[in-house]
Amino acid sequence: MIFSEPRDPRLITVRRGGTLSDSNHHLLALWAAACAEHVLHCFEEVQPEDDRPRHALEQARAWARGEITMSQARTAAGHAMAAARDLSGAARHAAYAAGQAAAVAHVAAHELGAAAYAIKAAQAAAPEEDREQAGRLECQWQRERLPHEIRELVLDDQRVRNDVCWGVFECEPPGFAQNASPL
Repeated sequence: MIFSEPRDPRLITVRRGGTLSDSNHHLLALWAAACAEHVLHCFEEVQPEDDRPRHALEQARAWARGEITMSQARTAAGHAMAAARDLSGAARHAAYAAGQAAAVAHVAAHELGAAAYAIKAAQAAAPEEDREQAGRLECQWQRERLPHEIRELVLDDQRVRNDVCWGVFECEPPGFAQNASPL
């Protein structure tokens, strides 16, 4: 279970009793899609004929533009996750990242799943001795692309749910002082 209880109202849309605006919900979906797309090659190199994860990312973006319904994006998310089931390693994590990104249309809190699986894909794709560094670099890459409107929301969410996301959101190198500079 990657969702915290009680659920953070900042990740629940206004119409469902939370405080998340539609525009920020769309930004979360677009950021999650960017995170997943950054590692999608890990899947496509193994399964070049399977377009389900790429289609899920296209659907996530189409939903954010208002071109498709939430249900259509959620369906694409399920197909991307099905593409992952028989795989392992980086390819599996990359497909799950794409599925999580498309699922943001349904539940905004899936944004962290997309980012975490993308980091796991980057780690799995790296040689054993470089995996920790690969994960840190992927996490930093993601954070550099956070729109300012959702930056603090996502960073707070990473702090709260890091433990249930394999600890992948510890991006700073060992010995880094958190208060030394802003993120």
